Amino acid sequence: MLAQYLPILIFLAVAGALGVLLLVLGYLFAPSRPDAAKLSPYECGFEAFEDSRMKFDVRYYLVAILFIVFDLEIAFLFPWAVALDSIGIVALAAMGVFLLVLVVGFVYEWKKGALEWD
Repeated sequence: MLAQYLPILIFLAVAGALGVLLLVLGYLFAPSRPDAAKLSPYECGFEAFEDSRMKFDVRYYLVAILFIVFDLEIAFLFPWAVALDSIGIVALAAMGVFLLVLVVGFVYEWKKGALEWD
């Protein structure tokens, strides 16, 4: 039984070792020139040293929702399109409902003005 999983374990060990090796090499050989601007926190376009309780535009969240909408659409449409011949009309209707929900999310973003930048 272990012989069946041995190639997978070897692959995981080599991949993990390679990942750690590349991280260590990058840490050792990368140029390091820290200054105040590089070490300051960056928070999505806001000034780093303002009041933390300030109001900000909700469009940052809406853009994130828009990304998720399109990311989910692509992630689910490709496997569905590949298997369309074998899954039938019920899956076609299910994908229609799924796309309708995504379109409603897109229209919500559009109405809230997330696609318009000043």
